[in-house]
Amino acid sequence: MQSHDVVMMGMGYIGLPTAALIAQNGLKVHGVDINPDVVQTINSGKIHIVEPTLEETVARSVEEGLLRAAIEPVAADTYLIVVPTPFKGKNEPDISFVKSATAALLPLLKPGDLYIIESTSPIGTTEAMADFIYSERPELKGKLHIAYCPERVLPGNVMYELVHNDRVIGGVDEGATDRAVAFYSKFVKGDLHKTTARTAEMCKLVENSSRDVQIAFANELSLICDKAGIDVWELIELANKHPRVNILKPGCGVGGHCIAVDPYFIVSDYPLESKIIGTAREINNYKSFWCAEKIQSARLQFQLDHGRKPKIALFGLAFKPNIDDLRESPAKYIAQKVLQNANNEEYFIVEPNISKHNVFKLTDYQMAYEQADILVMLVAHDVFKSLPYSRQKVVLDFCGVTR
Repeated sequence: MQSHDVVMMGMGYIGLPTAALIAQNGLKVHGVDINPDVVQTINSGKIHIVEPTLEETVARSVEEGLLRAAIEPVAADTYLIVVPTPFKGKNEPDISFVKSATAALLPLLKPGDLYIIESTSPIGTTEAMADFIYSERPELKGKLHIAYCPERVLPGNVMYELVHNDRVIGGVDEGATDRAVAFYSKFVKGDLHKTTARTAEMCKLVENSSRDVQIAFANELSLICDKAGIDVWELIELANKHPRVNILKPGCGVGGHCIAVDPYFIVSDYPLESKIIGTAREINNYKSFWCAEKIQSARLQFQLDHGRKPKIALFGLAFKPNIDDLRESPAKYIAQKVLQNANNEEYFIVEPNISKHNVFKLTDYQMAYEQADILVMLVAHDVFKSLPYSRQKVVLDFCGVTR
């Protein structure tokens, strides 16, 4: 047995909760992150992200000596790759972080080790990393267990869902699949479904692409209803009375590092075949642009009606309600777009789940409500629902928070 059972490459929104969960099941975890501040924060028993019950779990794991973070990896029996997979060029997936994390492990790998990618990846990435490892360490060929197992958790409920959600696990061979299943069975109570690495990779992409398509339908309805003079919220509520209809609620776009990103992994590799998936992405991206244009129109109309420039409050920057995660957030895009076209109006930017932002000056939500003439609801945070919306103010509700 190594001094550590598990090495976690990446200690972000998925890596840190997973590492803490594994540690609380008795395995010694060594977390790796390139950010020294993140490493220092974790080793002090604190966290750098917002996630319910996570800080207590991290603090307990660090205190018990089961979790430690560092800049460099160490030898272990199991290695998890949980690093970002961003884009380069025009929505082309970039797996350089996965490859760099794998390269850092090359000197440490030994026969019998388990190597798992959890990062969202293009189809064939796990096989490509296996080829990369064996090209650098040919003596290990056929002696490692290499698999893919995507996360499928909801921010704000990660610690519960990591335990209780089913997982799809695919190895490059049957032995790798079995070994990975045995590993996850130590801390996952949901069912573990065996498949191939390529199918597991595609499963992750398809799950989020399906949700993106469903949201695009709702967002497209909101555009149609606005032009037709129909309340889209009432329409969806009535349509959903049908026993086989379940239309989602519209918003100001789609954000986060999954639904707004994963469909491009399919579209990039299969552009001719992915018509619906590609169009859904276009619709959801356009909805954010449309919201920004509606704000501009409301601003101009207020000035015509009142003979002065309005004070405008933008409520929410996160990509979904009640979290601090701003990745790929349509609300953030809208705020940037509106401010770029500002003409000496006074703006209040509100995001109650973060204390500061390196671009936006943040305002308390109650103060913004009191002082603004135009209220723009971008994210349905619970605290916004208690505001006493007045007819004296112009309200643009893109997320249904006033319903």
